[in-house]
Amino acid sequence: MALKANIIIDQGSDFTYTFELSDDNDQLIDLTGYTGRAAFRKHYTSLQVYTFGVDIDEVNSEVTLSMNAATSSNIAYGRYVYDCELTDTSNVVSRIVEGIVTITPRVRK
Repeated sequence: MALKANIIIDQGSDFTYTFELSDDNDQLIDLTGYTGRAAFRKHYTSLQVYTFGVDIDEVNSEVTLSMNAATSSNIAYGRYVYDCELTDTSNVVSRIVEGIVTITPRVRK
């Protein structure tokens, strides 16, 4: 089951969100060889998809989602749905986090 986490991105700003992965016994998960992908859209069936950069820190069992200011400045403010999936070395895909992305509007353009 995926972790539920809502995130906020300030329109026109750089964004990073890091989370640590552990198992049911609070042991860090070995992420060696994993790859990741993450995206959001206005609703589950929207054709417009925005992607996050996904960085995996194998040593600390951390996954970081990121987006630069140039990208976030071109996304309309509002609420979106997102998820992040990891693929292990056997090509097994797991959704690890999902939730709502809120893009807050900026005053200056």
